[in-house]
Amino acid sequence: MEIVILDSGYTSYNAEKELFSERRFQLRIYPSYTGDPAEKINFAKSASGLLIRHTRVDEKFLSEMRCLKAIVRYGVGYDNIDIDACTRHGIKVANVQGYANNAVSDHAIALMFSCTRGMWDTRSQLSQKFAAPPVPDIIELHDKVLGIIGIGRIGSQFSKKASQLFSEVLACDPYKPEDHFIQLSVKKSGLDELLKKSDVISLHCNLTHETFHLLDREEFLKMKKKPVIINTSRGEVICEEALVEALESGKIHSAGIDVYENEPPGEKQQQLIRHPRIICTGHYAWYSDRSAVELQRRAAHNLLNLLDGNPVEDCLN
Repeated sequence: MEIVILDSGYTSYNAEKELFSERRFQLRIYPSYTGDPAEKINFAKSASGLLIRHTRVDEKFLSEMRCLKAIVRYGVGYDNIDIDACTRHGIKVANVQGYANNAVSDHAIALMFSCTRGMWDTRSQLSQKFAAPPVPDIIELHDKVLGIIGIGRIGSQFSKKASQLFSEVLACDPYKPEDHFIQLSVKKSGLDELLKKSDVISLHCNLTHETFHLLDREEFLKMKKKPVIINTSRGEVICEEALVEALESGKIHSAGIDVYENEPPGEKQQQLIRHPRIICTGHYAWYSDRSAVELQRRAAHNLLNLLDGNPVEDCLN
């Protein structure tokens, strides 16, 4: 039986190779992270199991798979996989949940501090405004309100780390029970209230039909306190055009983002990534020396368990 990795790009696949060879699976790795969809389909046609990152798995893709039984996505998000279509084809799907809770929450805090302390362009500040603040609105957090959108694994970890810095923490997540908010010592809030009252807003929600452009022009208009916006979830959760408009108009203080509507960012996104009040990182919030190893190891184990018919906690269907 054959296992295929369709989106290569990690430094090493030694862990996968060792694990799969022990079970007498043949492992084939598509040579490029990107590639023509038809070419990828042809490469994966005889696979029993797939490991993917960004490849789109839809009805057309699945209809070409002759032997496929299971798919695992390296990572948490799975918006590129049509789960319903996989279920119709009898294909089990899993992701890897919780592997980067600490890495992503650390990164969100780093972005938050970079924005609140005006650290968007520190080199030019050394020569042009040495010993002076780069902007007048450098803010302290002790008397401010933090708003967290999405209070799952990563949002909860972020809350635990950041809550002591603020006077109050609001959290919006319609899918979490009341006691979850109580355990975290945060106030359950509706989205409108959170947008109105928060000085810092950090997004930690999955990308779904409900959360696509969750922050758009209408939502930015509801923000009363010129908040800092942090996004380490999915790029499409924020309308980037509306984000730039909010920055230009002074509706928000600044933004720290690790994810983008199109990745990697293209020419149409240059106004966004070059804005003087945005700090951008390249979708690596998930990474640490520890989380990277855990991601690949758990993805491989999840795939083998799906193929064996064993229960998998991260199974999505």
